[in-house]
Amino acid sequence: MNKTELVAAIAESSNLTKTDAGRALDATINAIKDSSAKSEPVTFIGFGTFEVRDRFV
Repeated sequence: MNKTELVAAIAESSNLTKTDAGRALDATINAIKDSSAKSEPVTFIGFGTFEVRDRFV
């Protein structure tokens, strides 16, 4: 699923326009990015956790 498909799915399941669903998705992604930049994990129970980790190859 790409972003366009995800926006369409959000719009359909929430009775939002695709424009509003896109804004909601962008706001969610930005909030996750902002928290990650502060080294604060973001957890969605039943889905997953987003956090910054150092990777050494």
